[in-house]
Amino acid sequence: MERRRFIKNVSVAGTSFLVSSSLSASGIYKGSPGNKVIIGLVGVNGRGGFLAQKLAGLKDVEVGYICDVDSTVLARVTAEMEKLTGKKPQGIKDIRKLLERKDLDAIVVATPDHWHAPATILGCQAGKHVYVEKPCSHNPNEGEMAVAAAAKYKRIVQMGNQRRSFDNVQRMIKELHDGIIGRAYFARGWYTNRRPSIGKGKAAAVPANLDYDLWQGYSPRRPFQDNLIHYNWHWFWNWGTGEALNNGTHEIDVMRWGLGVDFPNQVTSSGGRFAFKDDWETPDTQTILASFDNNTALSWEGRSCNQYYQGDGRGVIFYGENGSIYYGGGNAYKVFDGNNKVVKEVADSTVVDPTNKLSPTEMLDVVHLQNFVNAIRGTEKPNAPITEGHISTTIGQLGNIAIRVNRVLNLDSKNGHILNDAEAVKLWSREYEKGWDLKV
Repeated sequence: MERRRFIKNVSVAGTSFLVSSSLSASGIYKGSPGNKVIIGLVGVNGRGGFLAQKLAGLKDVEVGYICDVDSTVLARVTAEMEKLTGKKPQGIKDIRKLLERKDLDAIVVATPDHWHAPATILGCQAGKHVYVEKPCSHNPNEGEMAVAAAAKYKRIVQMGNQRRSFDNVQRMIKELHDGIIGRAYFARGWYTNRRPSIGKGKAAAVPANLDYDLWQGYSPRRPFQDNLIHYNWHWFWNWGTGEALNNGTHEIDVMRWGLGVDFPNQVTSSGGRFAFKDDWETPDTQTILASFDNNTALSWEGRSCNQYYQGDGRGVIFYGENGSIYYGGGNAYKVFDGNNKVVKEVADSTVVDPTNKLSPTEMLDVVHLQNFVNAIRGTEKPNAPITEGHISTTIGQLGNIAIRVNRVLNLDSKNGHILNDAEAVKLWSREYEKGWDLKV
């Protein structure tokens, strides 16, 4: 009971709550009969299929729809869900058709990155609540549009930065803000993996089971090649955002949360594609440094192709006036005094596997999904609203922009906008395929 009260009552700096029009004056959800929340999963080949299974295990939640542009994946996951739940969800290829369903309360977006913001915006416009995986956008302009859509259509939009819902991480942040190590002024985060080369792709016919035009969606069209789908799109700028957003979003979000900061005033980045010579465009080795108006800074280091690290494969360290906090990426942490002596240790037995592509913190992710469902019902506030997710995502995106133009970015700390750099500003947004107009 004490743990549940803590999760419910803990204060999260900067959290905002968008009141759903599906909520009555008393705060009780007025949606599907029997208080059931009906959810559609969008993009289910990897992470989305995992989320579908976890959502189906929640009380009074029904995975009513599965949406994917790959007919083989669509058939496989709908069959898996029928075996798991005893009821077969309806399979739909096109998200626009999915959003026409009147009994649909919310969508969960686990598509490639270039579809995250468009799907979120379309969902809000259709009156659906949205859980969108990190990063919430392909570029900062789309993130701003997603925030605007949530506000305009009064929808709950939660990003998949699930550490915002881990009880010990919430406790760690509260202790940090309460001064357990004095004023925290610097945070260092990292992520490591050992990804193989993706090789040199060859032009190939689009598989009959894949609607490649719909897969590309709003992004400018590129020819199909045999080393792109279903995972390696992460490393191409046209669709992906690199390791900084694929995984770094988590560490950046925790660091920003702990330091109590929003947008930075300056960002720089260095690195490159060092490990292999192949089609991979984004950095496999990268550092991002961001500084803030309150005289604090954070750094993030990503190594996609060398997983050695002294400690955990991913994590965050906060440095303060009187000590430090070590957080290993899961649900445990250690507090050190100024002499590097452990003065407090909060343990957790949950296994964390940073190389797990579906969920490094599998058993803890359910808490974040439950928070989203409870927010729809009006019984909790969302722990990771799009307003917060957008800021953390933007910092990683600014790091990518800095490395692409090869210089320091000076920023407006009110909104993260780039100052006095026309070349860099071009990367704040993107061009869209003709006929695919993204509007809020």
